[in-house]
Amino acid sequence: MTYSFDRITDRTGTYCTQWDYIEDRFGEAKLLPFSISDTDFQTPPEVMNALTKRLEHGIFGYTRWNHKEFKASIQKWYRERFSTELDEDWIVYSPSVIYTIAKIIEMLTDKEDHIVIQTPAYDAFFKMITDNNRQISRNPLLEADGKYVIDFADLEKRLAHPKAKVLLLCSPHNPTGRVWTATELEQLVSLCQKYHVYIISDEIHMDIVMQPNKHIPIISKAMNLQNVCICTSASKTFNTPGLIGSYAIIPGETIKDEFLLTLKNKDGLSSTSILGLTATIEAYQSCGSWVDDMNDYIKENLTLTKEFLEMNQLGMNLQIPEATYLAWINTKKLPYSPEQIQQALIHEGKVAIMAGETYGADGRGYLRMNLGCPRPKLTDGLNRIKQAIHYLNNNS
Repeated sequence: MTYSFDRITDRTGTYCTQWDYIEDRFGEAKLLPFSISDTDFQTPPEVMNALTKRLEHGIFGYTRWNHKEFKASIQKWYRERFSTELDEDWIVYSPSVIYTIAKIIEMLTDKEDHIVIQTPAYDAFFKMITDNNRQISRNPLLEADGKYVIDFADLEKRLAHPKAKVLLLCSPHNPTGRVWTATELEQLVSLCQKYHVYIISDEIHMDIVMQPNKHIPIISKAMNLQNVCICTSASKTFNTPGLIGSYAIIPGETIKDEFLLTLKNKDGLSSTSILGLTATIEAYQSCGSWVDDMNDYIKENLTLTKEFLEMNQLGMNLQIPEATYLAWINTKKLPYSPEQIQQALIHEGKVAIMAGETYGADGRGYLRMNLGCPRPKLTDGLNRIKQAIHYLNNNS
């Protein structure tokens, strides 16, 4: 491994959502967090050097994103990592993935229209859809032996509904870690084409994929490029969400133009963060090997977690996900309610792990544990889980 991911960096006192504000979500401070989905890894040294050089310039004026350097870095990344060619005219800046999704849903749908999602689902999807006065149409994933698959019969019924206008796909899937296969994506695209449903694909976890799985950008399987877009960012991969910046790939010219009009004129957000822009360009130009090393490290973390749970007979099960650094841990065999487990984790183990029902009712009985961290922190966290479960076993 060229890069080391074992370094512990103290994140407290940096206004960090995961560390400094843990009490907001879990009701208790000074917990060891495995919650919000950013990592505890420093951004690659190549990106650090590019940011340092830019900071030394000392002037941080209004910054334009619409130029070849930004777009060419994205094109290079997709060509080398996903064997996918992008037209530079498809690429647009956005301040965040959720902003892009929300705006495109506003553009393509009316109040009370249906947005189809696979559940369990990223919790921000629920909030964004309902607070925009659209209806969530849940297509629950089917689970067998720890692997989730799409219920295509149910999906077709939901897409056939006259008010179904958008399929909001999460690819790879958060929180289950599925990497959708070419066959699955082709079937999704075919059904959406049949029922005239637009596909918005959130692909922010696209780089964090465990070998031998391969992420496939949805546009490479599109039957009609006017009917699909990708919303994504380098920030999840390179741990730079605080620098602000994402992008979308929107082949449909009418939708793209309306989005840019909204971004610039309606919402006044077209001037990007210079640091977010600098980080994205440098990361995509220089840091492929860093991503490969990080994925190897995360897979080792996942394997360690699975083996620890089994060796200590904690009554929890982890199927190593195909993608993401998020362990989706099944606690259903434990003789305790999810509420009892959470209380023990928080108050006895002093560890913060996201409850599965955060991601909808289909997630009840699971924990989503962020393993994007140095191994010493993970080992500490696993021992805290063990302490919490032993407390329940001894006091039930």
